[in-house]
Amino acid sequence: MKLIVLKNKSALGQKAAADGARLIRAALARRGSANIIVATGASQFQMLRALCREPRIAWNRVTAFHLDEYIGLSITHPASFRLYLWQRFVSQLPLPLAAFHYINGETDPQAECRRLGKLISSRPIDVAFIGIGENGHIAFNDPPADFVTTRPYLVVNLDERCRRQQLGEGWFKTLKDVPKQAISMSPRQIMKSAAIICTVPDRRKAEAVRNTVRGPLTPDVPASILQEHPRATIYLDPPAASML
Repeated sequence: MKLIVLKNKSALGQKAAADGARLIRAALARRGSANIIVATGASQFQMLRALCREPRIAWNRVTAFHLDEYIGLSITHPASFRLYLWQRFVSQLPLPLAAFHYINGETDPQAECRRLGKLISSRPIDVAFIGIGENGHIAFNDPPADFVTTRPYLVVNLDERCRRQQLGEGWFKTLKDVPKQAISMSPRQIMKSAAIICTVPDRRKAEAVRNTVRGPLTPDVPASILQEHPRATIYLDPPAASML
C-alpha cells in the first residue's frame, strides 16, 4: 500500500485519474480491452471529472462495474448511484463504454447479486477506483466487514455513521430518508483488482485514513484490508492526511 499526499482536492483528483488512466491504457495495449470498477460519492467528484478528460483511452473497449447501490431507491432519485455515474462519468466520456454494469437495487437484491457476480467473475479487473468512508468502509462494507466471503456482491446493512455521512453530504433531506440496506461489492472482490486507486479528500476522513494505514488489519476498519494489496495507492489531500 502506497500513500500520496497532494496539495489540494483538484491536484488529488488529477493525479489519481492520471495514474488510473495509465493503467487502463496499459491493459488496452496488452489485452485489447480493459475492465474497471468505479466508485461514487463526494470524494470522487474531482477524480471522475479528470478521468473523463484523460486523452488516448479507447473507452469503447472498456467495461465498467460499479461498487454499490441502495436497495429500494429509484434510479431517478438524486442519491441514486446509477444516476450519479451516468451524470458524472458515463455521459461525459468521449466514446461510449463497451459496457457499464449498473447495480439495480429496485427489484430482487439477491438475484441482482448473483447476476453481477457471474458477470464480474469472468472479467479480470485492471483497476478499481474507490474511496474510504468516514467509518472506514470500502464500498458499502460497513464495520464489521465480511473479510471471508468470496461472493462478489452482497446485501449489506448500513450503520448509522454511514447513513449520517450520506445525509451530511447532502444526498438526502433527513436521516429517515437514507436507506438501511444496499448491494455492495465485497472486500475480497475489490482486492482481486490488479491495482486500486483510492481517492480520499477532506478532514472528516482523517481518522478513517489513520486507522486504515496505521492501525491493525481488522474488519472493524474495513479499508484496512488494503494493507494486503501490493498495488493499492491512497491519494490524500493535507486535511485527510492530518492525523498520520
